[in-house]
Amino acid sequence: MDIKVGIQHIGREVSVESPSDADTVQAELEKALADDGLLSLSDTRGRRVLIPAAKIAYLEIGEESTRRVGFGAV
Repeated sequence: MDIKVGIQHIGREVSVESPSDADTVQAELEKALADDGLLSLSDTRGRRVLIPAAKIAYLEIGEESTRRVGFGAV
């Protein structure tokens, strides 16, 4: 699942490809906002991204991406 996080006063967004589903990511965001803590996102390679919840401008949760193989895949 592709997740894009917009951070206040930062021109670029943070992109994470996560194995989590949309409901789990949304629940983590809501918990981080309620606690005024950190949003913790893990990516498919095992890396973790921590973002202060108070600085999050938006969170875009994309559909689960399927891996395409070959030159002709569209």
